Amino acid sequence: MSLKSLFTARDMTQDEPWKRITEFAVPMLLGNIAQQLYNTADSIIVGKYVGDNALSAVGSAAPILNLLLALFVGISTGAGIMISQAFGAKDREALSNNIGNCITLAGIATLVIMIVGPLLTRPMLELLKTPDSIIDWCTDYLNIYFYGIVGFFMYNMLSGVLRGLGDSLSALGFLLVAAALNVVLDIWFVAGLGMGVPGVALATVISQGISAVLCYLKLLSMRQHFDLKKENFMLLKDTSMTIIRIGVPSGITQAIMAMASMVVQSLTNSMGEMVIECMVIIMRVDGFAMMPNFTFGQTMSVYTGQNVGAGRFERIGKGTKQGLLLGVGTSTFLTACILLFGKTLFGFFTDTPELINLATEMMRIMAVGYIAVSVTQVLGGVMRGAGDTVTPMWVSVISTIILRMPTAYLIAYLTRSEAWPNGAPIALSGSLLISWTLGMVIQAVTYRVGKWKQKMNMAEKRS
Repeated sequence: MSLKSLFTARDMTQDEPWKRITEFAVPMLLGNIAQQLYNTADSIIVGKYVGDNALSAVGSAAPILNLLLALFVGISTGAGIMISQAFGAKDREALSNNIGNCITLAGIATLVIMIVGPLLTRPMLELLKTPDSIIDWCTDYLNIYFYGIVGFFMYNMLSGVLRGLGDSLSALGFLLVAAALNVVLDIWFVAGLGMGVPGVALATVISQGISAVLCYLKLLSMRQHFDLKKENFMLLKDTSMTIIRIGVPSGITQAIMAMASMVVQSLTNSMGEMVIECMVIIMRVDGFAMMPNFTFGQTMSVYTGQNVGAGRFERIGKGTKQGLLLGVGTSTFLTACILLFGKTLFGFFTDTPELINLATEMMRIMAVGYIAVSVTQVLGGVMRGAGDTVTPMWVSVISTIILRMPTAYLIAYLTRSEAWPNGAPIALSGSLLISWTLGMVIQAVTYRVGKWKQKMNMAEKRS
């Protein structure tokens, strides 16, 4: 295999499923880890050069950021599924229209967030009872991020297009460039120029913009598979509505998860600044632990989508079993590493012993849950790839709204004490473990009897 062939579209309808899944997943996993470095570098640098309050400010902004980006996540998910199915079917016209309409929809979503985001930032932070000591930093961070959101949107959309075509390696290369640039700019803006939290946001915006440009240039070099003419960017009712129809459940899922995080963030804020800082550190390390899960979930969506489009339905069951083994195995290994080296990892973010010890205790509680999430994501990825995005949405609703939020507040109520008048931090980590584990059970049941099989049977009859 030549070096050039690695950076091109890849057909996942041939050869052993585990080989194709691994070829696609490994670069994507490295890319997801690199993307996680954006937020991790932000947290490490502000924690070391500005202080623990600045670390809290960056972390407290995350739930609001995730909520307002949910619209885009839906478009991106719908795009990836349609592109993978059209590529698998070798339908050049559909593939061209899907790509052009995806880029146009991403542009519209960008304008919406640039206008709405800054208007809602301060009121939402106040609603979450964000401490006065960090609310101004949170506001500045979010406003800069929203004004420069075009790079984030376009990179994620265009890298999703590349992955839908089977090319996860190019997206990895561009993301590594952007991640390295982000670290350099973080240090320059924060440590060198003394810009504080706003400097972190500005560094991220610039880095994401450069990665988006690189992705677009790569896409232009792959036009042997599709056209990218003016008419392809014109919104077609059927194409755009299908992208939205498939993607909206995923967008709703992300919005629900973000809103649940905001509600739990309010509980976190009530426990004091040390717990806020602790959860920021945990969520940064948590992001790395979750990477294999999201990676194999997205990989299975592309794998399933291409095979459904090509009519290779017999490969889906075998691919699912092999994908589960790969996903669970990788997640188990990384979780073990985090448990063994957790204290060292947390020490990168802060020098405060109390924070490091509390974060280590909470991470030990959450550890087994990561393996459960791996199963949930792989099975959900298969369902989405087959065109059923609604069932995984409901599983997320049940696990985050019906299970996680009430459990967190119940444990907090039961653990109130003189030291923790609003509840102990175990309420936050324990509720995650319970919801992740039960969510896996529900997802496994819906996979066996779910609507995704009906959609695949319909596609098989059409082929």
